Amino acid sequence: MGYILRESLSGFQRTKVATLGSMFTITVAVLLLAFFAMLWENTARFGAMVRGNIQMEAFIVEPAGDAKLAGIERQLLADPAVESVEYISKDRAAEIFREEFGEDIGSVLDFNPLPRSYRITLTGGSGTLAAAESLAARISSLDGIESVGYRKDLLEFIDRQVGSVRAVGLALGCFLALSALFLVANTIRLAIHARRKSVRTLKLVGASRLLVRAPFLVEGCILGALGAAFSGLILHYLLRWLSTVFTGELAGFIVIQPVFYVYILLTGILLGLVGSAISVRKFIGEAVSG
Repeated sequence: MGYILRESLSGFQRTKVATLGSMFTITVAVLLLAFFAMLWENTARFGAMVRGNIQMEAFIVEPAGDAKLAGIERQLLADPAVESVEYISKDRAAEIFREEFGEDIGSVLDFNPLPRSYRITLTGGSGTLAAAESLAARISSLDGIESVGYRKDLLEFIDRQVGSVRAVGLALGCFLALSALFLVANTIRLAIHARRKSVRTLKLVGASRLLVRAPFLVEGCILGALGAAFSGLILHYLLRWLSTVFTGELAGFIVIQPVFYVYILLTGILLGLVGSAISVRKFIGEAVSG
């Protein structure tokens, strides 16, 4: 273990420029990946928050007695996608009209044309467009329900925007990860070339594959860990500054859990390990025969 660690650290001396370049790339890549992860999570959270406020309005076929209304309400509440149901009488509908439009429907017409209805609140997982359409179809099929209204256009907009953000974030995240892997692999290739004589000697004396390859793999992990540590520090102080800029509900979107920094570190180590493994597998043989 002492030999492996010493050999791993010696690579930083032999390939200083490439090492610094790899660390910088990993720092930037992991930092941007962390931002995309936060964007992904907060986009989903914002979408869920908006969807949680989506309600449906099921309009009742007239005439309908108390027994009929009670039966409709029982069927609505029995649906797993329905969280709660509120009965809206004609008088309550007139109050809502006055609150929203600032005018009394009775002052315009001699009668109340507003229909009775049920205001339906959806469960947390039923706010997607597909789930809402399915629920609306089930409610429309109930005996005593004339029609169902809800903000379909808003749900379409949310689903479309969330999908776009996630697609862009995933594409850029993959590009950054591949860039980091390429630079780590190149750094380890240079380290293998610089230590080709020692690698050849170890092979000749019968050293195991693990002993020959382990220093380069550990070097890659150290590169990844250092790059991730720098990105974690940058993110921490950047979020602290942003917390002084944003207040209220916006501040909640820049708060991350401490375990997120552990994920950042593990991501950096994984990038370093995979990048070094690619280079070791490809170039160890060339160093021995070269």
